[in-house]
Amino acid sequence: MALRFLSVLTPCSFAQLPPLPTGRRNVNMPKQITCVQSTQKLQPTINRRSANYPKSFGDYDFIQSLKSDYMGEIYETQLEKLKEEARSICFLEKEDRSIVAQMKLIDTLQRLGLGYHFKKEIKEALSIIASMKMDYDLYATALRFRLLRQHGFEVSQDVFNGFKDKKGDFMESLCGDTEGILSLYEASHLAFEGEIVLDQAKAFTTTHLVDLKEKNIKQNFKRKVKHALELPFHWRMPMLEARWHIETYLGEKDMNPSLFELARLDYNMVQAIYQNDLKPMSRWWRSLGLGKNLSFARDRLMECFVWALGIMSEPEYSYCRKVLTKVAPLIAVLDDVYDIYGSLEELVLFTDVVDRWDINAMEGLPEYMKICFLAIFNTVNEVVYDTLKEEGWEITQYLKKLWADICKSFLVEAKWYNNGYTPTLDEYLNNAWISSTGPILLGHVYFLTRPKVTKEALEFVDNYPNLIRYPSMICRLCNDLASSRAELERGDAPGSIQCFMHETGALEVAAREHIKTLISDMWKKMNKELISSSSLPEPLINAAFDFARLTQCFYQHSDGFSDPNNETKERVMALLVVGL
Repeated sequence: MALRFLSVLTPCSFAQLPPLPTGRRNVNMPKQITCVQSTQKLQPTINRRSANYPKSFGDYDFIQSLKSDYMGEIYETQLEKLKEEARSICFLEKEDRSIVAQMKLIDTLQRLGLGYHFKKEIKEALSIIASMKMDYDLYATALRFRLLRQHGFEVSQDVFNGFKDKKGDFMESLCGDTEGILSLYEASHLAFEGEIVLDQAKAFTTTHLVDLKEKNIKQNFKRKVKHALELPFHWRMPMLEARWHIETYLGEKDMNPSLFELARLDYNMVQAIYQNDLKPMSRWWRSLGLGKNLSFARDRLMECFVWALGIMSEPEYSYCRKVLTKVAPLIAVLDDVYDIYGSLEELVLFTDVVDRWDINAMEGLPEYMKICFLAIFNTVNEVVYDTLKEEGWEITQYLKKLWADICKSFLVEAKWYNNGYTPTLDEYLNNAWISSTGPILLGHVYFLTRPKVTKEALEFVDNYPNLIRYPSMICRLCNDLASSRAELERGDAPGSIQCFMHETGALEVAAREHIKTLISDMWKKMNKELISSSSLPEPLINAAFDFARLTQCFYQHSDGFSDPNNETKERVMALLVVGL
């Protein structure tokens, strides 16, 4: 399969692991192991497959050459000055401002990628807006609904009933309100399961926006409509959306020069931070040597860094980004070991070694697997040491379970492939959301952003919460839509599309539509988590949603990870190389 990232075990798949110990423990850190390329030949009787993956466009020399001028005190001072101006414009100068104008400013800040600078002010403003009962037009009603739900406020779909006729349909007269139709379309993607009014709103607005796209309307608004129909704002990767909106904002009639300049400067400064995070990760990956020693596997350091920044984009999470950048390429290598290179007998042995987390247990592994295991083992131990040193708690047991879980999930798929077995769709998805990589990546976010060990941390690794499961499912389904044909051509195991076709006899077109419906359903479940997951840490909630958005981006048109195309290259360049 294409890029995958972790998850939980189904009860029927594997023996129950022993409960994790609670409380503080003494740490016996294993000795750092050095990986040495072996000259031993692999068994000639094993038929090794190859996916013939293309090379990454971001090699070591290219990454090390990246340079930005937007570093230093002069830019920090300028940024702070512009932030104060923005704070005054958006939150202090309220005397003559309507509630609608206030909401538009908040929406603009978020779309420009500036929301993280004003979290407190935005929350306070929305608390006031949520308490006010007023009659709004369609545009303002939909905007208020979307902003409040995005920030965890409870607001009913019934606010849209006033825009329906006696038959219960949305009034056709609304079609003349183009801004209102677009606003309602965006709001409809914040729906929960069973919210019929919002399902109707989505169908109604989609139909009219498709028609509107072909009509003679202002070019800037037509561009917005096309952009929204491709992916709604709620599903888009925030940093890419910020760049798109900064460029579009110049053509807005109510464009504020101070906000534009702040957004442009902030984007360039954050890009410089990303470059400084990426360079040492490139040196680490080169030193590790997996790209050279395991030539059958995908070498995707630059793309993996984009996954990391997509999950944790705010500048303050530099360390977490770096850890995720180490985890992601190791998972990609693991995925290729299980999917295309390892024999079933080898994979069973390797899974057992990871589960036992014992250096001495790896003696029976082939040399390429020893190299792979030691790379994971050393990387995890480094993270454990850093966390113990900085935070005072030891997380070996938690992290090793994350790695054991994904290996066991990969093994299930390998057994299906080797036995020629096509699972039902439910059977496939019960395992595939684990192999999607979501739980292992978000699991690292969880443990790296918590201040201490708690009972909830123990429960997290034993029974991943829905906020982990749903975006992981979105990742798997988006991946399958993008990569299923290429994987079939390579002779890989069937994905969700093929499982559904095999189970129901449906044609591929119908199967793809069914998978798209499942993705939409998962988003509805996730939206509910904005309200019901308030006990989870805010960084994890944000990371879970951004992980889902990231996968929508990378797999929007094709498999942008395994086979980076021109669109993927343009997006990576926009995030990491080309400034504004």
